[in-house]
Amino acid sequence: MTLRVAVVGSGPAGIYAAEALVKQCPEPVSVDVLERLPTPYGLVRYGVAPDHTSIKSIANYLRKVLELPEIRFLGGLALGEHVSVADLLACYDAVVYCTGAMVDRRMGIPGEDLPGSVAATDFVNWYCGHPDVSADRFTLDSTEVAVIGVGNVAVDVVRVLAKTAEELRSTDVPPEVLERLAQSQVKVIHMIGRRGPQHAKFTLKELRELGELANADVCVRPEEAVVLGGDYPRQVRGNIEVLRSWAARAPVGRPRRLDVRFWLRPVEVLGADRVEGIRLERTRLDEDGRVVGTGEFETLPVGMVLRSVGYQSVPLPGVPFDERTKTVPHEQGRVLGREREYVAGWLKRGPTGVIGTNKSDAAETVRTLLADLAGREPVERPPLDDLLKARGVEPVGYADWLAIEAAEAELARRLGRGERVKLAGLEAMLAACGRRPR
Repeated sequence: MTLRVAVVGSGPAGIYAAEALVKQCPEPVSVDVLERLPTPYGLVRYGVAPDHTSIKSIANYLRKVLELPEIRFLGGLALGEHVSVADLLACYDAVVYCTGAMVDRRMGIPGEDLPGSVAATDFVNWYCGHPDVSADRFTLDSTEVAVIGVGNVAVDVVRVLAKTAEELRSTDVPPEVLERLAQSQVKVIHMIGRRGPQHAKFTLKELRELGELANADVCVRPEEAVVLGGDYPRQVRGNIEVLRSWAARAPVGRPRRLDVRFWLRPVEVLGADRVEGIRLERTRLDEDGRVVGTGEFETLPVGMVLRSVGYQSVPLPGVPFDERTKTVPHEQGRVLGREREYVAGWLKRGPTGVIGTNKSDAAETVRTLLADLAGREPVERPPLDDLLKARGVEPVGYADWLAIEAAEAELARRLGRGERVKLAGLEAMLAACGRRPR
């Protein structure tokens, strides 16, 4: 009898889990990959900056996995809305949860909820054309913006803010978003880290890209680029060298300026009806290596604050969740206290590693799953299709997704813009595959 498994989430972790099931399973296997959106690939589609086409090419690999005959894509299905955990366990021999880390961590300071203070993921979703974020979500009418965080996501955000719309024209940014970027009033971008250059999370490649910006001067204060002692890894040494070189050069008068700041922590977002500034405290390391305040403060007159201080997962309906670690409790991928339920990706281990890390992570979970189900008694289970039909729910299939892709390629041809231009909004995506919004 064929082993039937449901994978919830079609980002890299979910698709790698589906691939591992096909490769590792010693018996016939059928894998349904369930996705809340009508489009697959998760953060590869909606989290990678539009000008990073080499990383986005990972989608070509994920596509080949989804096209394996043992795997089926079922989009437009939300756990807790269209199907429940009980439904999936009734229809499948096992379920693997792979929904990633979808929201930003909060800073926990006064004023954080003022209009104009937003999660960087919302901004990333906006310029990546995520259907959860309207194309008119952001109006870049502030001359100064603060991006809190010094990781690769923060670097992506400041790079998009610093570039001209024309520089992004060949990318897949939706037309409505590109128009907003063309109208941007942003002149100064502050990227702020609460620790020093040696603690920054961006990679050397990402950092160097900032130095190649044609539309913005990149500025570093010499006193903030000082790093004392320490036997740092090569990656960190490379970052420090680049930052020091920027600190030693003068601005040349480009239209925008990017200030890369260190040793500052936000203590309050200022403003009455919307963001009017951000108050920062100078920091240092104490004897135990912890960040502490010095009592010296600085205020930046920004009109927008984008926090990029880390991702976290959110609970799934009916699935155990550890609020402290923001992950599903597990042992080698097996959900603790549950039978036939498994977890992979950031929902399993937290937002660590690169996209490829999800492959070995998913393989471990699948090994656990197959070991648990080895020698099981076959159980006749109703197909999910019957349950969905009875509820009047028609999933978005892989052919529908290809129709969306074709519509995006046609839009790019019509606009003379690269290989694809993303459709803005759920309604446009569903219309491209002949569907109506539910």
